[in-house]
Amino acid sequence: MNVLIVGGNGGIGRALIEHLLADERVERLDATWRASTPPKIDDPRVHWHQVDPGLESSVAELAAGLPPLHRVIVAGGLLHDAKHGPEKTIRRFDPDFFLDSLRANTLPALLLAKHLEPKLRHDQHSAFAVLSARVGSIGENHRGGWYSYRSSKAALNMALKTLAIEWRLRLPHCSVAALHPGTVDTALSAPFQSRVPEGKLFTPEYAAGKLLAVVDQLGPENSGQFWSWDGTELPW
Repeated sequence: MNVLIVGGNGGIGRALIEHLLADERVERLDATWRASTPPKIDDPRVHWHQVDPGLESSVAELAAGLPPLHRVIVAGGLLHDAKHGPEKTIRRFDPDFFLDSLRANTLPALLLAKHLEPKLRHDQHSAFAVLSARVGSIGENHRGGWYSYRSSKAALNMALKTLAIEWRLRLPHCSVAALHPGTVDTALSAPFQSRVPEGKLFTPEYAAGKLLAVVDQLGPENSGQFWSWDGTELPW
């Protein structure tokens, strides 16, 4: 397999790479990083690319240099920054942070799908999977709050569902999936970990293994669905 991991320098992204390098099916692994330095991984199969996944010219340049792909997994996202956290009330809503959330959580998947479509294998099974979040499920929203994060992930889910419908004809062997990784011990969840029930805070390594197991089980017949880390389907 040829695999692309977008956001390979994040906690989950790095763990995905390590799991994949232990998979004898993987012949080449391309991975992206954005602002920091890429992890040092001593394996000739790994090829690093500095990419801004929310900038179309950057994504187009990445796509032009890639081989045919069997797997694309998009990791990373924005929940908080130095000035903003998840909104507990509409009174805390900041339009600039909302747009930043869309740029980080929704836009990259659309740009990557646009430019990677010619690279995904037309003659073999392929997968295009993006890390979403359970709080992006409209059907499971019973607590409210977190306007920017919920909305951007719900928009991502709609984009992936729409993409799956289009690719049924254009890429009939491709599985498009939204993935919920659970609560993972990364910088994204760090401010909120004290509220996580015991046993529900996953290491990146554990989450990565579970997510890859889900991706391996996907087939074209269930393209366009929303999956939890444990393989259960989630409501939109």
